[in-house]
Amino acid sequence: MPIDKDKIKQAALQKKQEVYKPVIPDTQLGFVHNNVDCIGCRACEIACKDKNGLPPGPRFRRVLYVEGGTFPDVFAYKVNMSCNHCAEPACLPTCPTGAIFKRQKDGVVDIDSTLCVGCRRCEAACPYGAPQFIPEQNIVAKCNMCVDELDAGRKPYCVQACMMRVLDIGEVKAMDAGTLSTKAVGPAEQLVRQVKGMADPELTNPSIRFVPSTKGRVP
Repeated sequence: MPIDKDKIKQAALQKKQEVYKPVIPDTQLGFVHNNVDCIGCRACEIACKDKNGLPPGPRFRRVLYVEGGTFPDVFAYKVNMSCNHCAEPACLPTCPTGAIFKRQKDGVVDIDSTLCVGCRRCEAACPYGAPQFIPEQNIVAKCNMCVDELDAGRKPYCVQACMMRVLDIGEVKAMDAGTLSTKAVGPAEQLVRQVKGMADPELTNPSIRFVPSTKGRVP
């Protein structure tokens, strides 16, 4: 995609004149992942790469294998992560051109690639490793929850590709209230904001919840 230098310059000047104000969306969508039932097939990763036409290297969605313990008390589980579309995204205020924005209607954090200059400040700021540098285009990109699918009334490609139905999206308020209706979460399963090895959710208030493994729970 050609770079419009004048557009970038105007956006950067406007950014300097603005004082950052967090966006309070009408509804905050977020991901939910069942760490217990995930088999680590990585179909979500492949669907995401295919949807976004990503070259080898960058991954907007990552399936993380967590193993540990001492025989006979050993454990293994999977944690599925992408951009967490945080309520207070650390990436957004660091962007010098205003390329990163949060949608008012659903809280999705997205990047306007025509404004990105590849400075990678957002990449350094994110505690969850969501922004991915694409050297072939000299831009940073990330999961935008497949906004085109959302706007068409469908779910993101990663959710549609999950054969075990352990990955889904929903309103964060419903998740926290225990009223989310999805195959990823059973009626007796309690969702948590953080699992072991994950950065403190107090940093950015990420919009993701988990059905945690027993060994993955944070005390």
